[in-house]
Amino acid sequence: MSLAFLLFLSVLQGVTELFPVSSLGHTLLVPAVFGMHLDKHAPQLLPFLVALHLGTALALLVYFGRRWVELVSGFFRSLGGRQSADGHMAWALIIGTIPAGLIGLLLEKRLELLFHDLRIVAAALVLNGIMLWAGDRIQRRRGLSLSSPTRLTFGQAALVGIAQIGALIPGFSRSGLTMLAGARAGLSAEKAAEFSFLLGTPIILAAGVLELPKLMHEHGQMMDALLGGVLTFVAALLSVRFLMKYFEGRGRLATFGVYCVIAGLLCLGWFMLHPDLA
Repeated sequence: MSLAFLLFLSVLQGVTELFPVSSLGHTLLVPAVFGMHLDKHAPQLLPFLVALHLGTALALLVYFGRRWVELVSGFFRSLGGRQSADGHMAWALIIGTIPAGLIGLLLEKRLELLFHDLRIVAAALVLNGIMLWAGDRIQRRRGLSLSSPTRLTFGQAALVGIAQIGALIPGFSRSGLTMLAGARAGLSAEKAAEFSFLLGTPIILAAGVLELPKLMHEHGQMMDALLGGVLTFVAALLSVRFLMKYFEGRGRLATFGVYCVIAGLLCLGWFMLHPDLA
């Protein structure tokens, strides 16, 4: 893999992993559309892409470092019977992490088959965009009161966690689906984004740790993954800072939805004209 291509994939991963536009979908579609060679049948592809998640997870840990200290402290206090908002949030995150983690482990091999047809990925990106646009419109129309909850019940946390399962299909965005689910439960855009990023950190980190050993038998691939992880870290850190400010300023998911629909349709059209690339 050339240095330029590595740089491109790493930055693309770091940006799109946190933006509600599907990082895996973009990593598969963009190189194909622009004629960059990416062997989607290579057994090392998924481990390499997932290994880049370590950079994203580290960026989230750095950005939310103080928050994670509070959550871990609250978790251990809750074990001693001392209840707090931080302890409640820690348990909500644990509950929300379980569904996607279990399904991902059980269906990993079957889900990998979806990577092989880019038309499915492009169609999923369109559906992702429609869901973001429609969900945002419904939420805006319904309106959030000033007394919107600042935390989720454990049942709501489980539902947000279930929403993550959709992102196991390339083209659907984990952050987008969980933000929608959080907003549906009544959280403000800012709180929904924060919960989404906190919820995603353990899964993103675990996925990277599990896949990294598959690259260890190839020194060159391991070095590519490590360099890519550093580049992804920088891109992801800038992305999370931008997105938190964006949603603090009442940014809208519908904007990303429109982008996904347009990008997905353009990719579908391209693959219809060039079926050999799909």
